Order: sequence, then C-alpha cells, then structure tokens
Amino acid sequence: MLEDHVLEISGLTWAVTIGLVVALLALDLVLAAVRPHRIGFREATAWSVFYVGVAVAFGVWFAMTYGGDFGTQYFAGYIVEKSLSVDNLFVFVIIMTTFAVPEEHQHKVLTFGIVLALIMRAIFIALGATLLSLFSFMFLLFGLLLVYTAVQMFRHRNEDPDVEDNAVIRSARRVLPITDEYVGGRIVTRVDGRRMLTPLFIVLIAIGSIDLLFALDSIPAVFGVTEEAYIVFAANAFALLGLRALFFLVKGLLDRLVYLSMGLSIILAFIGAKLILHWAHVDLSPSVPEISTPVSLGVIVVVLAVVTVASLAKTRSDPTAKAHAGSLRARKHVAADQERGGA
Repeated sequence: MLEDHVLEISGLTWAVTIGLVVALLALDLVLAAVRPHRIGFREATAWSVFYVGVAVAFGVWFAMTYGGDFGTQYFAGYIVEKSLSVDNLFVFVIIMTTFAVPEEHQHKVLTFGIVLALIMRAIFIALGATLLSLFSFMFLLFGLLLVYTAVQMFRHRNEDPDVEDNAVIRSARRVLPITDEYVGGRIVTRVDGRRMLTPLFIVLIAIGSIDLLFALDSIPAVFGVTEEAYIVFAANAFALLGLRALFFLVKGLLDRLVYLSMGLSIILAFIGAKLILHWAHVDLSPSVPEISTPVSLGVIVVVLAVVTVASLAKTRSDPTAKAHAGSLRARKHVAADQERGGA
C-alpha cells in the first residue's frame, strides 16, 4: 500500500538533486553543441551504463538514508518510468525518420527533447502532488486515466502515432517561415537577409508535444507507486537522463520489441487498478485491499521480462514482425481504410 508516513526532504537535498540533474543535462548540451557527431554503439553503451549507474547509486544512497520502504518506491518508480521511456524512443525514431533529421544533429534534438520533458514533468509533478494532498478522489481520477490509456494503447498496439497529424505542427508550417534545409543544425537562420526557422524547430515542437502526452500518462503512473513528490521527480529525472544514450544504443533493436506496447498497457492498467483500490481503501472502506509497493515492483519486472523474451522469440521465428509504439487513437488513414473495408 502507499506509505502512511511522510518523507521529509530538506531544501538542501532538493537543491543538490536538482543541481545534479541540471549539471548532467548541461554536460549533454555542451557535448551536443561542441562536438556534433554520429553516436556509435560503444559510446552509447558507455553513456547508458553511466546513467544507469548514477540512478542506481542514487537509489542505494536514498534507501540507506531514508529507509528501505522509500528506496523500494524509488526503484519501482524508476523502472516504471524507464519502461515508459522506451516507448518514447519509438516515437523519437518516428520523428527523426519523418523529418529526416541528420544523424549528427540527433544528439542535440534528443537533449532538447529531454529538457522539455523534464520541464513538463516537473510542472505535472507539482500539480499532481498538490492535487493528491488536497483531494483523495484524485487517486480515482488518475487510476481511471491510466486504465483508459491502457485500453486505448492495447486497442491500437499495432499502430504508431501520426506525428504530422498534429494541430500545432500544421499551424507552425502555415504561419512560420521554415527553410527546406537544416542549415548546420541551427534553429534560427537568415536567408537573403530574412530571419527564418529551420526544420529543427518543427522537430522540437513535435518532440515537445509528444513529451506532453507522455507526461499525462507517466506522472499518474509513478504516483501509483509513491505519493512522494521528491521520489516522483527523482525517478523521472534519472530515467529521462539516460534516454538520449539509450536511443542510440537500442534504436536498431526497437523493431524487435513487438510486444512492448502490450506489456506497457498491462502495466498501466495494473497501476491504474492499484490507484483505484487505494482510493476505495481511503474513501470507502479500510477493508478494501491495497497492493503493496514490493508487489507492484515484482509485477512490473515480471511483465517487462516476459514481454522482452516473448518479443525476441517472436522476431526470431518471424523476421517480418515489426514493433510499433502504440497509439491512443487510430491514425486517420488506418481508420479510413477500415471504413472502406467495412463498406
């Protein structure tokens, strides 16, 4: 069940944690700006191991300082966010492909995308923590949101989100002067004395809007593991910091995770049910059972392990099988094809 005692985090600890996250982000930005290049497998592996090591080291320190219960909540939250971030990677690959982002600029795009994701998640964490502290029925609303998301993702598990079918992107293309070329990875440039935006600006809008949608799902999901805003922030931050390196490490393997969307929908439904049970336990009757954090951690790990093994087995027996990110709604052309087929 969600912990009854409150985690007390000093302002200094908050400041040091945020400072560490900002320092790591700054390092990524500097590397992307100073030495734009294609990220190879060895470099991506080294950075991935580094970020996972930082996250684990933080978790060990956190558990030793604040107790095993809160440490378990952090690691459960981190694994939830890490698994959901892999789905982010699918969409990032789609965006990079759709807008033909040169490989030497993908590092910069991903880093800015992670910065946007962290900012949005920080806002949602603050709002979520405040709402949960004021209104216990928010657990019910968050739970229903996750169950709805899980059902939609399961229904459209064999589809990808339509990046171009985005009102913000369509509007930007209509009203803003956009160059045809990336112009050395700049966001703003001058053409014949006229200030213009490059396609990189559109890519950042696409990633930002996708980040917003993912924040709407991932924040309630991690609040299903812990009510503590500090743990929610740390789990999100450390999961997202490794996303850039993970992208270059596994983008060639993403197509093989054919059951990932199904697994994520199961995890989201499970956490949604946990939140609903917690609401019922608090607001309806103490006799309503709750799901403990260790059980949640076990279920999440088992689902991810089964999904990974089953996916690799499927693609080995059927090399034509291809993974999809999953979508919360049917793509327009898919829906149109189904209507024509049913006519």
